[in-house]
Amino acid sequence: MSNLPKIAWIGLGIMGSPMAENLVKAGYDVTGFTLEKDKLDRLAAAGGIAAGSIAGAVRDADVIITMVPASPQVEAIAYGPEGILDNARSGALLIDMSSITPQTSVDLAKAAKEKGIRVLDAPVSGGEAGAIEAVLSIMVGGEQADFDEAEPIFEALGKTIVLCGPHGSGQTVKAANQLIVAVNIQACAEAVVFLEKSGVDLKAALDVLGGGLAGSTVLTRKKDNFLQRDFKPGFRIDLHHKDMGIVTDAARNVGAALPVGAVVAQLVASLRAQGDGGLDHSALLRAVERLSGAQV
Repeated sequence: MSNLPKIAWIGLGIMGSPMAENLVKAGYDVTGFTLEKDKLDRLAAAGGIAAGSIAGAVRDADVIITMVPASPQVEAIAYGPEGILDNARSGALLIDMSSITPQTSVDLAKAAKEKGIRVLDAPVSGGEAGAIEAVLSIMVGGEQADFDEAEPIFEALGKTIVLCGPHGSGQTVKAANQLIVAVNIQACAEAVVFLEKSGVDLKAALDVLGGGLAGSTVLTRKKDNFLQRDFKPGFRIDLHHKDMGIVTDAARNVGAALPVGAVVAQLVASLRAQGDGGLDHSALLRAVERLSGAQV
């Protein structure tokens, strides 16, 4: 029997599945629940345990990790008679790794405390590749003691792990992250169209740009997407649209101006409106191509 804490994992999507599997590889007992049977089968094949319900997954867990798309889904799995708070044991640690509004995280921590359940908000950055390779950046909000307890789990999932402040702080930092990523992808997309229309060898250009001050993790990770026009979702436009809504709303609440971010938020929204919401966020290139006269 393992002396490591028993983990319940709720949400086995593009990010959640490889992250849960990395915990199994690290020696943790992981019981998972999600709505898609094929994802449960995948977890079981990797050595985890498939549960038939949220209650069944969390009942005996020391640590509960959630990774779902947005605030409504977090609230749906956390609250109510079939939810986490009514079925987890007192003293359990709930780590929400979804990307949601800071206020949702604050409210969840408050409600959980009344049940004797501790909470960390711990959204991640790095996309599907970072999840698979266990090199995610993890930004955490909550109490220091709970962070210290969770740190070995985080170390099985990522490389850059930082406690950013009290409840909601992780989500605030994630919102800033998504702002930077979206603006960076947009700039890369505009550069790609400019380079191609100028007749420059795109691969050579991106290689040299990546080695200079213009280089970034975004350019490194998304270069092949641009070159091959491969927009298989690692992080969907739909989700980045949601995140841009979070950051613009949060910025409004604190009185921070986001002039460039607001424009990129609208470009993300327009791409989604044109039917590209299911594509990777590197598909912002398609929007620039359309604005530049291409038929895509």
